[in-house]
Formats: sequence, structure tokens, C-alpha cells
Amino acid sequence: MTPSHNRAPMPSPHRAWDDLVEFLATRRRSPKPISDWEDFERELHSRFAAAEAEAMGQELQRLDIDAPAVEIEGVVHRQVLRCEQTYLTCAGEVRLTRSLYSTRHPGERAVCPMELRAGLVEGRYSPLAAKQATWVVAHLVPQEGEELLRLLGGMQPSKASLDRLPKVLSARWEENRAAFEEALRAQEQVPKEAVTVAVSLDGVLCPMKDGQRKERRDQAREQGKKTRGPAGYQEVGCATLSLYDAEGTRLHTMRLGRMPEPKKETLKQMLKQELAAVLEQRPDLQVVKLADGAKDNWRYFGTLVPKGLSVVDFYHAAQHLHGALVAAYGEASAKGQAQGEKLRHLLRHDDKGVAKVIRALCHLREQHPRSQKIATELGYFRDNRERMRYAELAGRNLPIGSGVVEATCKTLVTQRMKRSGMRWRQPGGQAILTFRALAQSERFDLGWLLLASTYRRAVCLPDNIISLADRRPR
Repeated sequence: MTPSHNRAPMPSPHRAWDDLVEFLATRRRSPKPISDWEDFERELHSRFAAAEAEAMGQELQRLDIDAPAVEIEGVVHRQVLRCEQTYLTCAGEVRLTRSLYSTRHPGERAVCPMELRAGLVEGRYSPLAAKQATWVVAHLVPQEGEELLRLLGGMQPSKASLDRLPKVLSARWEENRAAFEEALRAQEQVPKEAVTVAVSLDGVLCPMKDGQRKERRDQAREQGKKTRGPAGYQEVGCATLSLYDAEGTRLHTMRLGRMPEPKKETLKQMLKQELAAVLEQRPDLQVVKLADGAKDNWRYFGTLVPKGLSVVDFYHAAQHLHGALVAAYGEASAKGQAQGEKLRHLLRHDDKGVAKVIRALCHLREQHPRSQKIATELGYFRDNRERMRYAELAGRNLPIGSGVVEATCKTLVTQRMKRSGMRWRQPGGQAILTFRALAQSERFDLGWLLLASTYRRAVCLPDNIISLADRRPR
């Protein structure tokens, strides 16, 4: 036997912490001030991160169970393997020894009690690391997220890992979406100062990998239809629910987004549930339904809630008015521009503005009987005249524009999903929309708690089993 005084010293279980303490002590003893602050700050941060990762690893290791069998939610699993695995925490990677267990049923994967007890996400990320990485990718492309996390120090997942993470999390969210959304609504309280709730629907074209560009164009030509919009693009649906006070100040906005689907069915159902929850708390709120003139929107709003005011977005109405005037006077006509400013002012500020606009368009149609554009725009104003009481609504401090949902189309979809060269498939696009919408609706933290809870499971030893770790000499 080797004499004790010749044995190699055992490595310290707190090596990173000891290194940090020694580094700080050396720095305190030094009489010289720091000459390169960036280097010092980077090294100090790196040492703290290493100590943090070390502490995380030690605490994770305590959750490991080394026993012949464990019981997971009442089902006995037998130990099949002990091996090492690397995990990602906010401070960086930790490598630990873990036990794997299985029911040994054909086709069933082995599970790790340590991962289940800690709620590790997808068997790799600590909960907080996964939360931070998901938030980053909801706002930045994976390559930018990888670079940002590298500059910040701590964990450094690859761009491939950052690309996969929101997709698997989104799939789990979709499995539990109805329950999660109900739980989120139960946690929220309508502000006391709110007097109005406004709901809006819109959409924005998004480039799709599975857009079937050529097939759709060929099919349209065979049917004698005109091909509209850029090939390979489909409409991503956006919806908003906004609360306003008596002065017309917007207090809060809920933003929703769904990848292309027939008639925006899921999106419409989500908006309906959000509005119902708000009105259940505050049935006294004035409901305002805002959209452009698309007939499908108004059919939906007609079933959404029986009461409420229907309003065509003022700026869409102004664009239709402009189109009629351009057809009559031309784009650069000074007379047409002057007439446009006059009629736009009447439409916005006169209690009988829409009636006066209709009369003016009737006059233009008589002067230009061959203009289909003028006739079409005249029909638009006639069909929506009851939704264009802008002076009355603005006088009551009620919203008359759908700018909130249009801005949502830009911030939720365009800024993240329509960058150069991007094309999307349904799962990847919905992953971004889900977590980006949660963040923009101030729901990300609560939503993450619900999602992260699905990774935690209770693990215990069966009554007749003793942990092997307890029997080993320390």
C-alpha cells in the first residue's frame, strides 16, 4: 500500500471557488491599480461564472439518485446505466455523473431522475438558461443570439441549439395551449381605470418554405384567376386586444399571432376567449371592434360579441377616398389633392362626414361614369357608413384607428420573420410568434413558469430500495 504521505492530493471539490477567492485576494494585495479594465472585467466575470457553474453542478449532482430502482409518478423504473452528461446553465457548462432508469418496455426511452427533479429543459438546459435562450431567439436570429450570449459570457449555446430550442418548446406549448392560456388569463386583472376594450384583426404576408409558389401560380392560371401578391408568401394572422382609460390613453395591449391557416380559425378563437375573460371581469367596458373593410373580419366580429361599436379603421377609409380621387383627378393634380384634404377633414371631424363624402363620390361617378375605381370606392363607403362615425367616436375618446394591430404586424412578424433570405415552415414560424407574442403582451414570465413546470416530475425510492450512494464510503 502506498504511504499516505506519498499519495497525490485529492482535487478540491470547490476548485473554481478557490481560484476566485485566490484571484480576489491577489488583487487586494496588489498596490497597482488596474491598467486594462476590459481585461480585468472579463477575467473577473469569467471566474465568477466558473464558480457559479461549479455550485450549480454540485447542487444538480445532489438530485441524482443511484439506486437499483426508482418510482416515477407511481411507476417503478430500473437502473440501466450510469454515465456522464454535460448540461448548460446560465453560467456555462457543467459535466456530471447521472443515473438512467427504464421500465424496460420495448421502445421506451430511459429517463434521468436528476433531470426530472431539477426540471431540466429538453435534458440539456437548466430552466433559467432555457428561459433566457428562448427570449433571445424570440427577438434575434440564432446566429445573433449565439454572438450576444458569447459577448455576455456564461452559457454559450450554438446557433443550431438556439434554432432547435424554441421549436421543441413551442410544440409542448401547443399541446397545452388551451390550459396555459386559461391559466394566464386567471392571473390577470383588468385595470380599474379601464373603460374601453378594443379588438382588432389583421394579417401580414410572410415568406414560406412550403408556400408551393409555382404550384399555386399554375393552379390560379388554370382557373383563370389573377395571381396576386408575391409568390410563396402566405398571410400570418395578427390580433390585438387593447384597454383604454376615459381619456383615450391605451393602458395595455394583448398581442396574438398565428401562422397561416384557413380563415384564421385558431387566432379568432383565441381572441374570442381573451375578450370573454376581460368582459367576465368587467362587463361594463365599452367594446370597440376595429378592422379594415374586409367582409370576413366583420362576419367574425358580428359573432364575437353582440354588443359593441364596429369601426372601420379611419386610415383605411382615407386610403379608399384617396384612391377614388386619384381615379378622378390624377395622382399629381393640385385640385385633387385639395379636394382630398377637404373630404378627409370632413370624414374625420364632421358628424355627417361620411354622408358628405358619399355625396362627393356620387358627383365624381356622374362626371366619370366609366371609372370602375370610383364606383368601387363609392360602394365601400356605402357598405361601411355605419362604421364611420369618426367625429362622434373621437369625441367620446374612443379609438378610431387600427394602428395598434398594424404595428403588431410589423413588430411581431415583419421585424423578426421577414429579414433578407428568410423563409419559414409552420412549426418554426409559430415558435417565434408564440414566444414573441408572450413577450410583447407582458406574459413571458408567467408563460414560462407554466411551460417549465411540465418538465418537473416527482421521483422517489420504492419502499424496499436503498440508495447505493448512501452505502458508499465518502
